[in-house]
Amino acid sequence: MKLYLFRHGHAEDANGKSDFQRELTKRGIERTTASAKALIALDSKPTHLFSSPLIRARQTADILAAAFGIKVDVREEVGPGFGKESIEKLITSFDNSRDAMFVAHEPDLSTTVAELIGGGRIVMKKGGMARIDVVSRSPLRGELVWMLTPKVMARAAVDDD
Repeated sequence: MKLYLFRHGHAEDANGKSDFQRELTKRGIERTTASAKALIALDSKPTHLFSSPLIRARQTADILAAAFGIKVDVREEVGPGFGKESIEKLITSFDNSRDAMFVAHEPDLSTTVAELIGGGRIVMKKGGMARIDVVSRSPLRGELVWMLTPKVMARAAVDDD
């Protein structure tokens, strides 16, 4: 089983909006679209996509889901406070042939990646992603296979136009 942990794209400043309502910027949309193309070129094929309910994460997840041809499952567990326990709960019924993507927030993603791989200091950039291959389900742990910044994914994107 592969776990893809994706930090939402660049979002607008609050400017009077609640944190829940902040939307992706034009840059966030463009970079997420490029990232989706890069992930497809890297043969990434999540079978399930979980998203935080916050608007910027949902918008990011919608772009990714459209590229992968899958639906978004919006879950409170992927919102602020997301962690290893959230993943364990959400994938409990999955067999090892299913791969899951989570679109969430900082600092939760960096902490979760570090916890899953047994430690270290991880920094997840906006629009960045980590792939972890699960080596044990109980307790849940895995190996960090790659971590990509949005700049790297933009360069790796395959333009199909």
